Order: sequence, then structure tokens, then C-alpha cells
Amino acid sequence: MKKQLVIIFLILGSLSHYGQIIPAPASMEFNKGNFELDATVGVTFKGLKKQESTRLTNYLVDKIVAETSVRIASKKKDSKNIILQILQKANKNLGEEGYLLTISETEIHITGNGYAGLFYGTQSLLQYVIHNNTQTPIQLPGLTISDKPNVKWRGMVMDVSRHFYNTKTIKELLDLMAFYKLNVFHWHLADNEGWRIKIKKYPKLTSVGGWRTETPGSIFYKQDSTYAKKLDGKPYKYGGFYTQKQVKEIVAYAQDRNITVVPEIDVPGHSGAALTAYPEFSCEKHVQESPNSTLWNGVVNPANVNLNYCAGQETTFEFLEDVFTEVMELFPSKYIHVGGDEVDKSYWKKCADCQQRLADNHLKDENELQSYFIKRMAKFLEKNDRKLIGWDEILEGGAPINATVMSWRGEKGGIEAAKLKQDVIMTPNNPLYFNRYQEDPKNEPLAVAYSINTLEKVYEYNLIPKELNKEEAQYIIGGQFAIWTEFISSVEYLEYTLLPRMPAFAENMWSVPKNKNYIDFKKRLNQGHYDYWKANGIRFHPKYYKKSVY
Repeated sequence: MKKQLVIIFLILGSLSHYGQIIPAPASMEFNKGNFELDATVGVTFKGLKKQESTRLTNYLVDKIVAETSVRIASKKKDSKNIILQILQKANKNLGEEGYLLTISETEIHITGNGYAGLFYGTQSLLQYVIHNNTQTPIQLPGLTISDKPNVKWRGMVMDVSRHFYNTKTIKELLDLMAFYKLNVFHWHLADNEGWRIKIKKYPKLTSVGGWRTETPGSIFYKQDSTYAKKLDGKPYKYGGFYTQKQVKEIVAYAQDRNITVVPEIDVPGHSGAALTAYPEFSCEKHVQESPNSTLWNGVVNPANVNLNYCAGQETTFEFLEDVFTEVMELFPSKYIHVGGDEVDKSYWKKCADCQQRLADNHLKDENELQSYFIKRMAKFLEKNDRKLIGWDEILEGGAPINATVMSWRGEKGGIEAAKLKQDVIMTPNNPLYFNRYQEDPKNEPLAVAYSINTLEKVYEYNLIPKELNKEEAQYIIGGQFAIWTEFISSVEYLEYTLLPRMPAFAENMWSVPKNKNYIDFKKRLNQGHYDYWKANGIRFHPKYYKKSVY
């Protein structure tokens, strides 16, 4: 009995150290002794290219200084070392993003098959350092971690069309993603409400499409948030965009953190901002003074909701190919997202050019015309060695063979695509749309009310639908959560919607099922994460903060 109690206490004691790391590692064991983290520690590397080694060591040194004020050296010292090492012979079990982290009394050793693995090893080390930053010098109990992700696509959709967020905020989001080992930033750059990326050949996309007239009632506020403009009851110009230099800066910043930036330019629907700037590419040649105000404010002109590109005129495709050519020059991602969702096909039914296109190509209806449109975009992207991603509506009329389907209307589209042997990214609005309520709406700021996407629902979401057999399940390459910003107009509210659901999603995607435990996850949030966010001025949903019993 005494022996059993000793074992139980040892396990509970180890959990207090294991507990801080999110996502939960695949395996973790504790070793004897402690590593003292102080100014005598140096960083060295083996097998890394000079550019990568400089980038990673500087990142690690800067982060440790920022979190602990301990100034470790970026060059090798004669005493204790943090060693970053690329394995000469690849460890197949680790894959591209896995790592081994060992802490002894004399060294911290991180190994992996490449830069990604070493980077994620540094993230686990940083979380461990933050958790143990309780005394001087910092004592890091010895441990051994072997870890790798369960799925390869672990993403976030960020909508900057409805509300614009500057580069500082985008970088802060990328830092949070990296901390929790997420690796895809899906940047929703264009929609009805605003066009957010500079295109040199078509300057009006940003000079006109990047701005709209707003009224205070159409921007959604949270009581304790801060805003640059006071509510004075007068309409004002709202918007913004990213220069190509800023886009390149964001892409490079993300690459340093093993994050791929996937741009989305929505076609053929959700194109009001672009078609306000260039109405000649729409069916009805609308001329508007500005793009839509937010679709949720109750005062939008119904005639200008969700304008479509005209599918019947060749100039439309010439325009889009020009746009996507500049987009591809800015984004090295092999994936380009073209939207394809919620197309209002009534425009095409009334358009003589679209009906002629339908007849000329022996298309039976507007669904097949949409398929024609998406397949032309896919063919153009493939000529440029890129792959098309679209929302699950691209299955209507038939998706391009090589397209990746992002399933947002539940899992039905993802199941259909997987059975067709097409890659799928699961992004079901229930529970992975984070712009929806987190608990009872009466206690929450204004959000989308279709479902309450609680922390538990996000954590417990099963990525692989039961309708798929083992072979079909292989086409589910990962998942994404989404932030749509109709109601989210401040950084404070953005953070509130993200945390703690982001780390819940991250653990869901990264950790193997046997290492996932919702009760333990909530405890781990309270073993440093909530306090870390609070100390850094980052807002979060407080429901489970400092709860000792769950």
C-alpha cells in the first residue's frame, strides 16, 4: 500500500512539471538533477545552415531574456550549453516537425530532422522555462521528451476584411500560434467589406476597395476595450491595407516560426470590395461609393450584398490572373485559397454573358458554371506550381481534381471530398468558429449566435468523421479554427475570443488521443498559461481561471 502511495505521489509531482507544456508531448520522463539557467549558459548548434542557426539561436536567446531577464550567450561557452542539433541520420519516427528534448545537469539538448523540429523543441523548452521561473537561478528539473504532431495541418483563419488589424497585431498572433505549435496562418485578405493587399496593377483595389464609410453602430464594441476613435455619432472612413513590403515582412516573420501563410482572395463571390473598385468585372456593373459596411449592422444596401465576378466575360479571368500573379510573387506557400463559398448565382442567371458561357461549354446549370470558374482558377494556379484550396461549396458542380477542400458547413463536404480521394482540412463552424459565443450569451460580448463553441467542445472535437474508413481518413490532412471579424473590432476582443480556445485546438491537433485529457488540460492552463497571458497584458476568457477543482 505504501509503495502504491509513493508511486501516486511521484506521478502527481511529475504532472506539476509536465503540466505546463501545451500541447501535451507524445512522451515525457523526468531525470535526476537540475539544470541551472543563468548567464554562464551558452547556445551552440550542430548540422544547421548558418542562416538557420543564426535565426534560431537569436530567437531563443531573445525569448529567454524577454521571459526571464537571464542573458544567455549566443555563442558557445566553456560551461553549460543549450545544444541545437540536426540529426545526421534522419529519425523516421520524428518526421519533419518532431523533436527530442533532453535536460541534464550540464546541458539542454534539442535534436530534430530539420529546422521545424528544432523550433518546436525550443517552444517546449520556453514553456518549461516560464513554468519554472520561480527562483534565481532558475532550476530546470531534468527531463526527456520525444514529441511530434498528430496531424500536419494545424491552422488558423484570420479575417482582416471585416475589420483591419495592423502588422503589429498580426505578428502577435503569429507569436501565439508558434507558442502552441500551430503551423498555418490562413489570411483572409479580401471580401465584400474590404480589400487588404496592395496590387500594383490595380491600385483602386486598395484606394477604393480598402475603405468604407462606417457609422458607430456598425462597429461592435466590448465595454472594457480601447479604441482610437470616440463614438461621436458621425459617419467616418474606415479601413486599411497591407503594402507589398509589409506582406513580405509578415511572410518572413511567419517562416522564422515555422508558419506557412496561405493567402485567400475570395472568388467568385464575396467580392464586393473589388467590384466597387472595378465594377466592369461584375455582371450588373454596380457603381458604389464604397464597399459594404459590415453585413451584420442591419443597414446594408441589399443590392450590394455579396457581389460576384462575372463568369461570362474573359476580362474577368484576365483581371484575376493578374491579381493572383502578384499574390503568388508575395506568398511562397504552395497553397492559394480562392474561397468559392456562398456564391449568389442569381446574378449569373440574369447575365447574358454568363448564360452564353453556360451554353458554349454545355453546362447544365449555374452550379456547373461555378465549377467551370473554379477549375479555370485551379488550372492557372497549377501552371504556376501552386495548389488551389476552396471552401466546401467548390464541390457543387464538381471540384478540380487536385483541389483541397476546406469543410466549414459541418463535416459533410469534407466527408464527400475524402471519399473522392481529395485532401481535406476540417474547419466546421461548430465548434471551430471562434467568433461564436463561448458560453451563455447573456454573460458574453456580442458574437454570432448559431452555436455556443465552448472550450470543451473545441478540445473534444474529433477530427476524423466516423463515416470514413481507414483509407479515406488519410485524406483528412488537418484542421483549422476561424476568426471572422464582423463583431470583433478590437485587439482586446480578438484575444478574448482566441484564449484559451487556441491552445485547446492546438492540443487537439498535435497530441495523440491517449495524451489528451480535458480535465488535465484545464489544470495545465492554470499552471502558468493564464498567468503568463495576464502578465503580458493579453486578454482571455476567464471561466476556468484559478479553478482548483473541475
